[in-house]
Amino acid sequence: MRIAGVTIPDEKRLEIALTAVYGVGRPRAISTLTDLGIDAGKTAKDLSDKEEAALRERIEKFTIEGELRRQISANVRRLKDIKSYRGSRHLKKLPARGQRSKTNSRTVRGNVRKTMTSGRRKLEKT
Repeated sequence: MRIAGVTIPDEKRLEIALTAVYGVGRPRAISTLTDLGIDAGKTAKDLSDKEEAALRERIEKFTIEGELRRQISANVRRLKDIKSYRGSRHLKKLPARGQRSKTNSRTVRGNVRKTMTSGRRKLEKT
């Protein structure tokens, strides 16, 4: 089964399999399935054609995949263009939502520290 150009895994439960679509998480998947009256424990291969069509139609009503990615990148671009604080954090590739950056974003900042060893050299066996 394909939704919005994404192949839904056949072997996984539908509530998990639908998360393969960008923009559909567990809560949205579960609420959509309950609205349609489809058991969340079913797999994609067990769906009837009618259920499959209804599910595809309902999920494609949401903003998903490419459209959602474009929307998010446009929002970030707008923040950068108006030179807001959040936009400047995006430009610098730093956390934009108030997280501490002294210790937790070291890998992003390029400040990776290796743990220190005891300093003693291991004796070479001859």
